[in-house]
Amino acid sequence: MWYGGWLFVGLVALISAVLVWELVTMVESKSNAVPLAAFAATMLLFSAFVPSTFSLILLALPSLVGFWRLQANQALFAAYAGIIMVAAYGLIDIRSVHGVPCLLWLALVVIATDVMGYFVGRTVGGPKFWPAVSPKKTWSGTIGGWVGALAVGGFFMVWAGIGPIILLASFLTSIASQIGDIAESVVKRRMGVKDSSNLLPGHGGVFDRFDGVLGASVFVVTAEAVSDFMPLMVR
Repeated sequence: MWYGGWLFVGLVALISAVLVWELVTMVESKSNAVPLAAFAATMLLFSAFVPSTFSLILLALPSLVGFWRLQANQALFAAYAGIIMVAAYGLIDIRSVHGVPCLLWLALVVIATDVMGYFVGRTVGGPKFWPAVSPKKTWSGTIGGWVGALAVGGFFMVWAGIGPIILLASFLTSIASQIGDIAESVVKRRMGVKDSSNLLPGHGGVFDRFDGVLGASVFVVTAEAVSDFMPLMVR
């Protein structure tokens, strides 16, 4: 995040490749996983250094190729691969255009949402949020995640001298992060798997750690494109 440039773009491309690999292994088989993962990373690398009009075409190609190559769950793969590509491109765009503070804000909102949601949910308990999809998530944990995100927004409001808009931005990004988490739970539930992979012992897969980041990044980059949303336009 700090160094940016090719180092950061390469890291995002690597993570995206792993996410696509895990997605393919969940929805179909491992036979197509490596080629599609490598293709997605390549398209992301190219998209980061061409005009935005061409970037959209490159970002869509992994979904289209996967839809053509896979033998099962093609639509599911195409939709989620598109989310991965847009989210990854969004992280690169946020870092290159708006700088480290914006990306740090996004990461901390997602982390606070996840951590506070976990601990508040475990401590307070109460009614389940959506037991059919994610049996462990509670309303108390969901609200705890929002509080954590607002705390991050409050910190940046004081530290960077930003107006109260940062609180609304943090709240909405927190919800988007939770939607990203739920979306992955839906995929895993449909495919009958507990974790996206076993690459991270004790944690599951990389997807299980980045699902919230995907939702938050897609929301922020989309909102920024249509409404000049980004609250931290400071260097």
